[in-house]
Amino acid sequence: MRLETKLGLFNGLSKLLLVLLGALFIPPIVQRVAVNHTDQRLLDKKLELLHLIDRDGLAAFLRAEQSESYADYNILKQEYITITPLPIALGKVLAPPTERIFEERRMVDKEVEDFRILSYVAALEPTAAAPRRYRLEIGSSLATVELLTDTLRRLALWVLVAGALITVFTDAAFAHYSLRPLRELLTRKLRSIRQPGEFSFARLDTDTTDFRQLDDSLSALMRQLQTSFEKEREFMSNVSHELLTPTSILQSRFENMLQDPTLPEQHGQQIVESQRTLYRLRNTVRTLLLIANIENEQYLRDANVPLTQTVHDVAEELDDRRQQREIDLLLDLSPDYVVPRANASLLHTLLRNLLSNAIKYNHEGGQIRVLGRSTPTGGYTLRVEDDGPGIAAENLPMLFDRFRRFHATGPQAPEGYGLGLPIAQTIATFHKATLRAESEVGKGTAFILEFGAA
Repeated sequence: MRLETKLGLFNGLSKLLLVLLGALFIPPIVQRVAVNHTDQRLLDKKLELLHLIDRDGLAAFLRAEQSESYADYNILKQEYITITPLPIALGKVLAPPTERIFEERRMVDKEVEDFRILSYVAALEPTAAAPRRYRLEIGSSLATVELLTDTLRRLALWVLVAGALITVFTDAAFAHYSLRPLRELLTRKLRSIRQPGEFSFARLDTDTTDFRQLDDSLSALMRQLQTSFEKEREFMSNVSHELLTPTSILQSRFENMLQDPTLPEQHGQQIVESQRTLYRLRNTVRTLLLIANIENEQYLRDANVPLTQTVHDVAEELDDRRQQREIDLLLDLSPDYVVPRANASLLHTLLRNLLSNAIKYNHEGGQIRVLGRSTPTGGYTLRVEDDGPGIAAENLPMLFDRFRRFHATGPQAPEGYGLGLPIAQTIATFHKATLRAESEVGKGTAFILEFGAA
């Protein structure tokens, strides 16, 4: 999973958790806020009412009702105010004012309602000749409190959800912008890089120190690898060239010595064995020189090569060897594929090495299958399968290393120095293709050659 996707998922999940926690904790918080708001309104109304009593006198309120108590309700019975005189306690000193807020059911105009009530007990006319204590009650309907609570709760949740969504998109946009240098590094510099020479050393346009250091480190590493690769190729090419001359000279000398009629038969047999060894050495040197020339791109890619025709040519060339071992050959390339910008000779060598290995390491009376199919992306896949002994899984990663052999050895083992598959892979890389192997011990091996879209 891409880093940007992981960051987006984490960001979204964290915001979802925030919304869930908000839905869990916001209701009680809003309830407390609504109650505090209501209590504050009750206190404000009490102060306002006490101010009116100080200004107009308590008698004005009592006369308005022509009673010793005063009551006032709004039309919807959501709020009420009452002033009730308390019994006179003769001979006792007036107690200090008391105040409390509580919830209680009250009957208002023959209807019972739940109220949040502020009760204030004090001498509302302390300057009177005979001070008397009154109970001042200011009530607010709990239905109003619940309405306020519900409104605040809805508002808080919507704000929380909207804020979470906005931050998700803004964080995703910022992560996308911040990771742009990393995407560029992966797509423009590292993706489809088969060798250090294909690496782009142009610096990333970024002001992020971490990405800048990563880019510089990769560039430095690639320069070192490119230098090492070039030295290795140059060394292999030079050594191969230098070895061809002495091996040719030795071959000529051996041939001249065999022409001597006085040469003893025993010495002649030793010279023939030496010629065979020298012949294998010359083939190895030529193979290394071929690999060096391919890696140095000394071959042209100037032809469009049909795979079907090339496979048939290789199969015809190896037909005698195949029939000697009574191995069946199945060719099924449908549809045909034309390799663009290819080298016909090198592709012939690649397929010859694959089919030759399939014959060499197959069992008597086995079968070889060459299957070609188009891919959904416009490319092409060619499989060369055999019924041989197979290759152990731990050896597959090293299968294309030079001078490595993992098949059985012994008197009956086929000759070779482990250069056929490295040559095939080098040619595949030269044609922008990939070569890999699949194998199971006892069931055979398949080599898969994959060409990209044209």
